[in-house]
Amino acid sequence: MPALSEVITVLEQAYPPALAESWDAVGLVCGDPAEPVTRVLFCVDPGADTLDEAAELGAQLIVAHHPLLLRGVHGVPADTAKGALVHRMIRAGIALYCAHTNADSADPGVSDALAEAIGLRVLRPLDPKPDGVTGLGRIGELPEPEPFGVFVQRVADALPATVPGVLGAGDEDRPIRTVAVSGGAGDSYLALATEAGVDAYVTADLRHHPAGEHLASPGPVPALVGLTHWASEWPWCRQASAVVARAFAGNVDIRVSTRCTDPWNVRAERTSN
Repeated sequence: MPALSEVITVLEQAYPPALAESWDAVGLVCGDPAEPVTRVLFCVDPGADTLDEAAELGAQLIVAHHPLLLRGVHGVPADTAKGALVHRMIRAGIALYCAHTNADSADPGVSDALAEAIGLRVLRPLDPKPDGVTGLGRIGELPEPEPFGVFVQRVADALPATVPGVLGAGDEDRPIRTVAVSGGAGDSYLALATEAGVDAYVTADLRHHPAGEHLASPGPVPALVGLTHWASEWPWCRQASAVVARAFAGNVDIRVSTRCTDPWNVRAERTSN
């Protein structure tokens, strides 16, 4: 069975830490690099639910997309939310490794996984790094054009269900062929998606004013498809798990979290006029 350090080496070959944004916090959060690993759980969010799942499965390692300790901390007391998680992981012998914006920019990375789930052929990054291959977001194309209403349904069918669901903003009959995608919160790339001349842009956490101003801009602009943050990044868990599975075939049990960590869990429709 491999040591934790060996699993980390494989992950960092696929998702080089050097690709992370300067503000990010990636890498090993807790755990002994010398300890053996026989089971790994991949998830988007390293929270109480996924820690429960890892403990139930007997995993020695959680690989999460989102950092647990993104901002600087001066302590992890057990009577705080994040401190409690750190103490639980250490007591249970569960390591935590986070691959965030390095996984976003890697080739393939988070947006490649989202594009593949939707059925796009990836052409290039939306916001490329100097090498022209890595970078944030992706631009891709469908095999054949389809109406926007059909495309929105395609996205909904391709991703795990969430209470808020999938929303579209645009002409339902507009033909969609070229698509930009960005896993996670991507409304800062609305201008880049417009400059790219794509027919639609798929991302998460679209805010009211940036989306409204985008749609009101003169000239043709991409139609918008809005997702929850968790749903847009969940396909990466499969991608990353396959990386480790290939490297340690038969020696490490790989699991992808089935627990939705999207915070929105209640939906209500108006019942009166």
